[in-house]
Amino acid sequence: MRELKVGVVGLGWVAGAHIETYKSIAGVTVAGVHDCRPMDAAQLQARFGLPLHFYSDYAALLADPEIDIINICTPNKFHREQCVQAAQAGKHVFIEKPMALNYADAKAMRSAIHTAKVKACVGFECRFSKQFVMMKSLIDQGLLGELHYGEIDYYHGIGPWYGQIAWNVKKDCGGSALLSAGCHALDALLLAMDAPVVEVTSYGSKSSSVHFAGYEYDPCTVTILKFANGKIGKVAASIDCLQPYYFHVHLLGSAGSLLDNKIYSEKIAGTLKEKWSTLQTAMLDSGEVTDHPYKPQFQAFVDAIRNDTVMPLTDFDTAFETHRVIYAADRSAAEGRPVLLSEFA
Repeated sequence: MRELKVGVVGLGWVAGAHIETYKSIAGVTVAGVHDCRPMDAAQLQARFGLPLHFYSDYAALLADPEIDIINICTPNKFHREQCVQAAQAGKHVFIEKPMALNYADAKAMRSAIHTAKVKACVGFECRFSKQFVMMKSLIDQGLLGELHYGEIDYYHGIGPWYGQIAWNVKKDCGGSALLSAGCHALDALLLAMDAPVVEVTSYGSKSSSVHFAGYEYDPCTVTILKFANGKIGKVAASIDCLQPYYFHVHLLGSAGSLLDNKIYSEKIAGTLKEKWSTLQTAMLDSGEVTDHPYKPQFQAFVDAIRNDTVMPLTDFDTAFETHRVIYAADRSAAEGRPVLLSEFA
């Protein structure tokens, strides 16, 4: 088995978690890095515990024939250019969420990836969490029946206590409450409801707290979704809340309901409708990237490359559909009207 070599672009907070994860994947080595801030070999060794080659020029990293995968961890506004160039260089691409800040950029990335026939994965690692694996298993086994309503909400205050705040507050980099972080919740709702979205309506607001004064966009939004088969849903995304991290899940079906890790199901004989039954699992309860389920996602990406198969759950095309809904929601909030997904054909 030939070793796969990774080049990581952007050495911020999330890059450290990615590099640590690659260390745990057999047959994969992080061999090179690129960042706008120069670092020597000793600094890289001390920080990441690996003998990494620093490429001061991104083009030189792409030109290295030994690099198989480009892992993009830069601020969001750079994703399009770096992804397109990587695909054109024949490299497989891992792109941190959000993939792009607008629909035109996402389409350009999709075109480059499809033309080059490379594998691409997007950083929706929460789909690989035990909580959402459990959620999908309950749905697939029919324990909730046919879903007709779902709400999945993301509450995570991103203020001055986070290193990324300097660029996250900028409209041309953070983008929106959904693009910055709430995309995880919307993506999880699409996973649960398993139906095309036809229309969205979204509204935005902003905390008056001094902690969040720097945001150039509404860091709190609520989005109502209408699905093709009559299902409906809701996603709240707040990155300006003062509370513990909370990933809220509530799904209603014809045979039962799921509330976070609590269930009632008519399919489970002997349970009481008046009381929830608790399912023990590992919950998504932290915004710390070191707590996120990168390993199963990265392993699946590597397996897809080696076996020339479609990346499960977080392949580019699946993530593209989630982003298409986000772009529609952001347009709705900006223009104060419902937006049809057909506007993003």
